[in-house]
Amino acid sequence: MTVLLAFSALIVELALGYPSRLFAAIGHPVTWIGALISRLERHLNRPTRSDAARKVGGVLTLVVLLVVSGGIGFLIQNLLGAGWGLILTALAASALLAQRSLATHVQAVANALEAEGLTGGRKAVSMIVGRDPEQLDEPAVCRAAIESLAENFSDGIVAPAFWLAVGGLGGGAAYKAVNTADSMIGHKNERYLHFGWAAARLDDLINLPASRLTALLVILAAAVLPGCSAAGAWAAVRRDAGKHRSPNAGWPEAAFAGALGLALNGPRSYGGVQVNDAFMGKGGRREATSTDIRRALRLYWTADLLMVALAGVGALAIFSVH
Repeated sequence: MTVLLAFSALIVELALGYPSRLFAAIGHPVTWIGALISRLERHLNRPTRSDAARKVGGVLTLVVLLVVSGGIGFLIQNLLGAGWGLILTALAASALLAQRSLATHVQAVANALEAEGLTGGRKAVSMIVGRDPEQLDEPAVCRAAIESLAENFSDGIVAPAFWLAVGGLGGGAAYKAVNTADSMIGHKNERYLHFGWAAARLDDLINLPASRLTALLVILAAAVLPGCSAAGAWAAVRRDAGKHRSPNAGWPEAAFAGALGLALNGPRSYGGVQVNDAFMGKGGRREATSTDIRRALRLYWTADLLMVALAGVGALAIFSVH
């Protein structure tokens, strides 16, 4: 049932996305989770608390998020049941995926570069990355868009689909809660170093299987997509993925870099602070263009549809056995 739910949710999100009118009317699960995190953080992460107390507060916040999000997801799935209830559950689960919106945001960077030049590209890429857009030249804007595509393919699509398949709507919702917490409080700065410690560590753990699966999907997609190199993707993953400062982001980024013949990641600026990261796809081109963004999108869609097909085969196989 859970594998069928993951497959159905992927199909629903591919067809419908998350309607803007629905977002305007009720928001989105990420905004609801974010509101809960903000409220808990205000009460449990006060500057007057000791480092140990703030770390305990972060653990408590994570427990609340898991119980609330996972519990609600579990109750919804069990209340709706099978049959038509599965369709309604898939509609709810589709909100945890971002296949269409990710492609739309990344494609907007290529469109802006081609229509408005560097100024437009910087503005568009600032919507999807945290680095200083004014410090980016055109190749850096293109690399940033492709890096965001690679990383978000893993944690915005493959990972929630994986946890939907493993734990149903409750598993997918719990994953989304942890991932949202990491993006909000999992930063190594004075405010969040201790409070966000648990969220960051758990996010690293639960993204581990999906990041490896994403790299495999990209390698397989590169094998069937003209102009991409599966051998290059495989070599880059083996050589570079483990050198990334994130235990997970390096896998999809290296796979995309090797498949496209690019050198991604490397030194960049966040909030005025220079970060000297390792290159993913070392030896590849640094002079990325909007054409490379579009090539990356074709690779993404091929890998994504391959994942959907595999989920469908898995659901059919399980259904046949039972």
